[in-house]
Amino acid sequence: MSLWVDKYRPKSFADLDYHRDLGSNLKQLVTCGDFPHLLVYGPSGAGKRTRISCLLRELYGSGVDRVRIQRQVFETPSKKKVEISIYSSNYHIEVNPSDVGIYDRVVIQELIKTVAETHPLDSHPFKVIVLQEVDRLTKDAQDALRRTMEKYISSCRLILCALSTSRVTPAIQSRCLSIRVAAPSPNQIVKVLQSVAKRESVTLPLDLADRIAAKSDGNLRRAVLMLEACRADRYPFVDKQPIVEPDWERYLKETAFQIVQEQSPTKLLEVRERLYELLCHCIPVDLIFKGLLKELVRNCDNQLKAEVCAEAAKSQWLSVRGSKQIIHLESFIANFMSMYKRFVEMAITDDFDD
Repeated sequence: MSLWVDKYRPKSFADLDYHRDLGSNLKQLVTCGDFPHLLVYGPSGAGKRTRISCLLRELYGSGVDRVRIQRQVFETPSKKKVEISIYSSNYHIEVNPSDVGIYDRVVIQELIKTVAETHPLDSHPFKVIVLQEVDRLTKDAQDALRRTMEKYISSCRLILCALSTSRVTPAIQSRCLSIRVAAPSPNQIVKVLQSVAKRESVTLPLDLADRIAAKSDGNLRRAVLMLEACRADRYPFVDKQPIVEPDWERYLKETAFQIVQEQSPTKLLEVRERLYELLCHCIPVDLIFKGLLKELVRNCDNQLKAEVCAEAAKSQWLSVRGSKQIIHLESFIANFMSMYKRFVEMAITDDFDD
């Protein structure tokens, strides 16, 4: 039994609930015959993957839905073997090179070379390679990607997916047609939630739909998951029914609360174990930084907020360029504990002087 977010995902441009003008432009791009490399970017849950899937179906038909999952092994120049999951059909391949960390350059070079040597079925002129989280690639990987984009353009096209273009090198951006998928508005999210509820024969109060849309922060995927969680928690819905939060978010809030309660080496070791737990459950390090920062700054004054935000930005920036994310998370927590303890001691001293 599939989740609602997958069950009711639009299958074609005609089924899209919002940004229909963008869907029309993408459909026209397919029919014009001159299909370039694409850079699709926008916030999480905005609908980037949905529109890429619609684009592939428009190009190749229903054959792209027959996807197989395989594990492929690549060998680095140092003879180390790295393994990565690849989703592929007879017409396209989808992969997230950032899953292998600093060895992403090897994956990009070998994968595109392999795909370029084969041709799609039904006399299609090119295959499509979908690369997820391109903005998380290392600079070496992006440089390798630029070279392969030029070399194999006759036999394959690239669709690059990213949250933002700020981390994508100008050389790659200049070789792609950039397409921005903006986050849906709260009203658009409410309409989608009402549509899903109607298909499931569920009566959804408007107040609950509005609260889910507000709590989702423009993430439609998260909003639909919240609706399904509320349906599983209690139905029929009642007034002021609480919105069920994901377990990892509650766990992250508890971790932030423990950091504020005590600042000591012992507590730092305990927090490290909790951070490991989040990373082992595949929670992205960016979300961990964002969630921790959101909770920690609630206990800070304006001056300390600025220092904490600067420290979080520095640690998050370093985590993208490093291979051990836990080191940078722990560094941020240790520095926060130091700043917060100094802040509390100064506050106590000021009260004593008064």
